[in-house]
Amino acid sequence: MDSKPGTPMDRPAGHPAAPTGKVAVLLVNLGTPDAPEAGAVKRYLGEFLSDRRVVEIPPIVWQPILRGIILNTRPKKSAHAYSQVWGEDGSPLAAITARQAKALQVRLGDGVKVDWAMRYGNPSIAKKVTALKDAGYDRILFAPLYPQYSGATTATAVDALGKVLAEMRWQPAIRTLPPYHDHPAYIAALKDDITRQLSPTSPVPDVLLLSFHGMPERTLTLGDPYHCHCRKTARLLAEALVGEFPNMRVDTTFQSRFGKAKWLEPATDLTIEAEARSGTRSMAVAMPGFSADCLETLEEIALQGRDTFLENGGESYVALTCLNDTQPGMDMLETLIRTELGGWI
Repeated sequence: MDSKPGTPMDRPAGHPAAPTGKVAVLLVNLGTPDAPEAGAVKRYLGEFLSDRRVVEIPPIVWQPILRGIILNTRPKKSAHAYSQVWGEDGSPLAAITARQAKALQVRLGDGVKVDWAMRYGNPSIAKKVTALKDAGYDRILFAPLYPQYSGATTATAVDALGKVLAEMRWQPAIRTLPPYHDHPAYIAALKDDITRQLSPTSPVPDVLLLSFHGMPERTLTLGDPYHCHCRKTARLLAEALVGEFPNMRVDTTFQSRFGKAKWLEPATDLTIEAEARSGTRSMAVAMPGFSADCLETLEEIALQGRDTFLENGGESYVALTCLNDTQPGMDMLETLIRTELGGWI
């Protein structure tokens, strides 16, 4: 029998439940293997280095190199590096990102759900976005935690989000956190946190290196704004620090080179060595492009960097921690997220 005009239509049998009306924030970072073991690292590197945003070499050329050489040699070495920084709560990057999400949840309250995901490895963007949508979160702020925009970081995270949405008949509304390389809250957080970490040291370091993750130089010529974003962050931060540390030189470098291509310069490792050899006796290194400590900050800079500096004549070396879930870091993150949630909460 037909329903009468104006009578609500019953949901057809078998129609899936469709809860709606809730707001979520999904913090996203790069990724990590599931364990500091060669097999887990191989799976992680296979996913990471197969991303066309990360390695812009035609697959027909790159995949034989990746599968035939790199994934048969690099995982064991990388697993050893991961084992040096792995904690009781697992990967530092995953553990810190989880703490950031938990702290942000407390700050935002029950009106917003805060969760986290990784671009590569677990928990995946696909799994977390799907779970949020199924639970009724039809407005999601997707927040890649990269202050400086790059195709190999922010863009590929959004690519992964797009793949999830492409499989959905009913998509949630999406906002994405823009790069915040020059946001006053970001610069203020860096200034406060670096000042806190440097103040107890005596004397103040001769040099503070601001080390950003490197990118192939061709990304600059192809129009990626990453290099410009890093340089602007460095300039603004140096200006903010000069009042507290007028005699400390601040320089900008780029770390984590990989392969034979020409990368952005100057290189962090070569600069650390050159500074020590030229007579610099005390150095601190901050990594403002990283929102959370990870293998590249804890092993490459804190451990390898220290060895390089001391072995070449340096006397005092300190690698500063990232903003992580410190109060300055969380104050900044809350400011950014609340701005982007405007009108939703």
